[in-house]
Amino acid sequence: MRPIIGRRQTMGLAAGMLAGAALPARAIPVADVPAPRLAPEPGARLRVLRPAKYIDPDEAIFNQNTRRFTEQTGIEVRIDYVNWPDMPVQVAVAFNTGKGADVLIGFGADAHIYADKLLEVTDLAEYLGARYGGWYDLAKVYGQRWRSTTWLGLPMGGTTGPAVYRRSWVKAAGFDGIPNDLGEFLRLCRELKRIGHPCGFPLSHAPGDAPGYANWLLWSHGGRLVDEAGKIALEAPETLRALDYARAMQETMIPGTMGWSGVSNNRAFIGGEIGLTQNGVSVYYSLKTSTDPAQNALAADTEHAEMPHGAAGKAPETALTLVGMVPRHTPAPNAAKAYLRFMMEAEQYDPWLTGGLGYWSQPLKAYGESAVWSSDPKLAVYRDAMDTPFYEGYAGPITPAAGAVAENWVLVDMFARVATGEARPADSLREAVRAARRWYR
Repeated sequence: MRPIIGRRQTMGLAAGMLAGAALPARAIPVADVPAPRLAPEPGARLRVLRPAKYIDPDEAIFNQNTRRFTEQTGIEVRIDYVNWPDMPVQVAVAFNTGKGADVLIGFGADAHIYADKLLEVTDLAEYLGARYGGWYDLAKVYGQRWRSTTWLGLPMGGTTGPAVYRRSWVKAAGFDGIPNDLGEFLRLCRELKRIGHPCGFPLSHAPGDAPGYANWLLWSHGGRLVDEAGKIALEAPETLRALDYARAMQETMIPGTMGWSGVSNNRAFIGGEIGLTQNGVSVYYSLKTSTDPAQNALAADTEHAEMPHGAAGKAPETALTLVGMVPRHTPAPNAAKAYLRFMMEAEQYDPWLTGGLGYWSQPLKAYGESAVWSSDPKLAVYRDAMDTPFYEGYAGPITPAAGAVAENWVLVDMFARVATGEARPADSLREAVRAARRWYR
């Protein structure tokens, strides 16, 4: 579909801009460095493929920025928005047929899965890094070829999943906030269920949410998919402890989480069915910008916090990362790169960041100074979403195998089999190792 803003998007854009309207003016620190010379091809037209919105301003402001690009360059741009679960198939079709989008904005490891079908964007990435204070580590992991300075894709933002909870209900359960100890966190979840406000974490095939929870279970217990050399490292006591913990956690949850989609935890939290989950800023955004006073009151009772660290030295969470890629098959590579550069410049990027209350947290450090991050203390936990050592395929090389394991739900299914009682921990672990070895050879 073309980037035309309808009534619903206009309302979402207005709400997003209203949320940021009172923000004090704060200039993004920008270095004076020359931009790469990119002469768009005569008569160039671009088609962009990217994930659909979870909050209205994501698309609305993205469309607005795209129209500005067309006004300034004369290059017509069509944007196709795709539901998250359908993105892997759509990206694969585009790359494998050599047809379709000129700019593909995919997830995480996509640039590594299709590395041989991409044009490098090193010139663009080096310019943006020099201009905006450098890239966060997670951006380098997903953007650069492993242990190389060559850039395969351009990270555009990441959404993470800290704990989202009702402050009053957590207090009623006997806690002042989210404990950092895994045993205490389990006790909190048990108490929430006892008082009728259970938690909810999916181990279904819900994009973003389920992998976030599964990864947290593994990393918080000191486990990892592979070691630094890329050898499968799941067969470890840490993984078995994580599996036991997942089974205990499942007993504290609201029924039905095994069938949740990517929006189910949002709806359950907003509907008052659960008191604790993991999520991006979309739940809080929806409540804060609502015209319903009851939802505004719920926003006031909503808090965010890092998930318990457990055995990890830092919050054991990664960010689902958008990565802009330029396929070799495009007839307009310079126009495609010019579009990506334009969308990452402060005049466009900061309104997109601010309008979504930081839903897609910045990959470039200078945007950490955006006024959005000091506008509301409840957003602070999202500010450094991409400043993390954790990523898909941790702790080994980011490779097509890492992406394939994630896209085929290997870790999620490993925990789900145990949480549902379908398999014992040792048996489910062996099945996950067999599945991972299909790609790690």
